[in-house]
Order: sequence, then C-alpha cells, then structure tokens
Amino acid sequence: MLVQPWDAALNPAEWQDWLRSTDRFGVLAVNNLDPAQAPLVVPTHFTMSGDELLVHLARVNPVWPHLEASAEVRLVVTSDYAYIPAYWRGKDGEPAAHGVPTSYYAAVQFRCRPTLVDDPEGKAEILTSQLADFQPEGRHAIVAVEEPPYGRMLPGIRGLRLAVLDVEAKFKYDDHKPVEHRQRVIGHLEERHRGLDPGAARQQRRCLDAVGDWRAARDPV
Repeated sequence: MLVQPWDAALNPAEWQDWLRSTDRFGVLAVNNLDPAQAPLVVPTHFTMSGDELLVHLARVNPVWPHLEASAEVRLVVTSDYAYIPAYWRGKDGEPAAHGVPTSYYAAVQFRCRPTLVDDPEGKAEILTSQLADFQPEGRHAIVAVEEPPYGRMLPGIRGLRLAVLDVEAKFKYDDHKPVEHRQRVIGHLEERHRGLDPGAARQQRRCLDAVGDWRAARDPV
C-alpha cells in the first residue's frame, strides 16, 4: 500500500483507536496455490488479541488448502471512504472544474503469519474471545466443547490465529492541502451526507485537529 508522508498514521495509537471504533471487518488475502490464478480473498470479522488476530471460518471454505501452504497472509480493513469530486479540489484563482478528484479513506493492512486451529478447545477459545469482543453485553450461551449449542457446531468450523508481523496504516484526507481547503471539503462532505461521507468528514476533521498545517509543521522557518 502506498503511504505518502502526509497520509501516514501519527503513531500506533491512531490506527488502533480507529480500528476499535469499527466493526473489525476486513478482507483476508491469501496466495493461490496456483501462481497463475488470482489470490483468494475472504471477507471476515476478526478480533484483536494482543499481537494476534483471531478468525474462524466454515470448514467448507475453499481457502483452507491455500492457507495451509501460506507462510504469510494479509488482512485489510478499509472504511470512512468517500469520493471527492474535481470541483471540490480546485485551486484558488483557477476554475473549480480544473481540480483533480481523489478518494478519501482510512485503511489498515496487517501482514501476518497464519496458524490453523483444529482442536475443539482451541476453537472454543477463539469463539469465546470473539463473542466477548462483538457481543460484550453477553446474552449468549457459553462456548463449551461438550455443551449445546456451540459444542455440536465446532466440527463445522476451523480457527485461525494470525500473528501480526507488520502493520501499515493510512489516513488519506488531504493533510498536505491548506487548512482552508480541508475545512471547505469537510463542509461539502457534511452537506452531501451520502454513504460514508459523515465518517470521512469526521476523520478529516480529526486529522485536521491533530496535524494542523502539515507543511508548516514539517518546514519550520
């Protein structure tokens, strides 16, 4: 993933906080056993647990043979995205239509080493962690190997532990543009209010508050 200096996360806490605010839903990318064929991509929820990501998938998922052969995989999360039209990005003194359109988005990519989990206790541990993550209010049965309802379902899934080797984070919200430009685009996003525009506006406002004038901060007199 190309990460320009002005798009990079300020520190790990920035992407970690953002990820906690999402549904932790991403795309797992796995090399194909046949290098002439396209990689496999699997949409999935995941849970962060220390330096690992926890996933479970159906045993019948066709990705398993490819995972078994992979030393590394990627898991990618993208959200708070919006299309920014050309006329929002015109330079002062030039026709608005001469602006160049772009995309805004936040993205985190994890490069991971996969470990497959097939023992019932290990799968139950993953499910327990994911239920605590996604359903903290409880109101679910205990995941136990010998107890319903999950005990009888465990054979139908496989677990996956992804040891995180590297993280790339990107917040692409025109931080290198003048403050006035970014404030104007925030207003456009809030007015358009389509799709993920509100999230993109919040991210741009947050970046603006955190960074201020990016060029001035990096080119002191």
